[in-house]
Amino acid sequence: MRSLGRSRSMCAWDDFAGDAKALDDLLAADGSGALPPFLFLSQPGVDAADQRRCSELWTRDRRAAAVAARLAFDFRFRAADGRKIKLGYLSNDFHDHATALLLIETLEAHDRDRFCVNAYSYGADDGKTMRRRLMGAFDSFVDIEALSDGDAARAIHRDEVDILIDLKGFTANARSGILMLRPAPVQVNYLGYPGTLGEDICDYIITDDYVTPLASAGDYSESFAYMPHSYQPRGRAGPIGPRPTRAAMGLPEQGVVFCCFNQAYKFTPEMFDVWCRLLDAVPHSVLWLLGAPMAEGNLRNEAWKRGVNGARLVFAPDMAQDEHLARLQLADLVLDTAPYNAHTTASDALWAGVPIVTCSGSTFPSRVAGSLLRAVGLTELIAVDLDDYFDLAYRLATDPAGLLDLKAKLARNRADAALFDVPAYTRDLEGLYQSMWNRRSAGLPPAALIPAA
Repeated sequence: MRSLGRSRSMCAWDDFAGDAKALDDLLAADGSGALPPFLFLSQPGVDAADQRRCSELWTRDRRAAAVAARLAFDFRFRAADGRKIKLGYLSNDFHDHATALLLIETLEAHDRDRFCVNAYSYGADDGKTMRRRLMGAFDSFVDIEALSDGDAARAIHRDEVDILIDLKGFTANARSGILMLRPAPVQVNYLGYPGTLGEDICDYIITDDYVTPLASAGDYSESFAYMPHSYQPRGRAGPIGPRPTRAAMGLPEQGVVFCCFNQAYKFTPEMFDVWCRLLDAVPHSVLWLLGAPMAEGNLRNEAWKRGVNGARLVFAPDMAQDEHLARLQLADLVLDTAPYNAHTTASDALWAGVPIVTCSGSTFPSRVAGSLLRAVGLTELIAVDLDDYFDLAYRLATDPAGLLDLKAKLARNRADAALFDVPAYTRDLEGLYQSMWNRRSAGLPPAALIPAA
């Protein structure tokens, strides 16, 4: 699996179909811990039911072992007594990371009269400003990096956390073993992983009715906790620096700049086909991608194979967030990936005023950009298939006046868009936490939480 993941990150597609069959074979083999669920999110042709099965196979043996451990721990939980609800956010990304950038303003906006907000961190301190800001955003910041899963679970239970909110899922360095020990009476899957964790890990998943329509509930072990707009938070305070020149960013002075700053593992040959068709159809256009040293040579070669000069791919280096937002303003149109959409990169683009064309599929990760576009009032940018995606992107790229009108609409909508309304988002999120706790306090099992119409 490490080699398949490395191939995706390198965009080494010589045997893409064979790699896909290898993944299918692993799923069919029914082996525990063999197929990482995160790798499955970006695999074309996979549905949400497959993703749930993959998650449950990945953890099957560990969940079985955790049952005995939970019996030994014998965690008991005190009843609700009118006190503040104690939230515990669990992650190793409490530093300069995409999840922190999305969530920081919501953490700071939590109502301290109703909630006690705590961090349980198992990631390193990178010494940057975001780490210090996060530490100030919580009522307590508990470093559990050196603790075993069992000792971390004991610490969370000892602190009497009511709702434990996991921000990692099955992403890199996650510690789902802590959740399997059930140290809190309510456990929530939120933000960091766009899919189900599988049976007996979390009670709820924070979502919205676009990324996970109610009809898909059977493909998730968690009960849906619906936000009324997008499940994803995105604040307003991120500074946007002055727009640089094209030359300073290595871009040509003339021509359409198509942009995709998603990680290279989200690229697929079929998606790249569409991008190269666009480059071929729009003279002097370029495709601006996030720098990926292991993938850049392969991507240039893949462009040449499709009849496009590989030099029309421009790779952007990593930059600080304010500089990144500033350079995004140079893009004419963001091209999303499928079946694993842009997440933070999509909301960054929209905040910087750049439209994004997406193609929605049937799974959570394939519908995220559509959710964000809905929350800024630009649903006309959601394509139904890749042909529609090409037509939509081509029409915008060859109609400068129409593209300017669309950017003006985004600029107008941005002021009142639900996506950027942190106070309203936070109150809605807290409403879900309160509903979860009310059900628990009443002795009721988790159930779908749907906002009133």
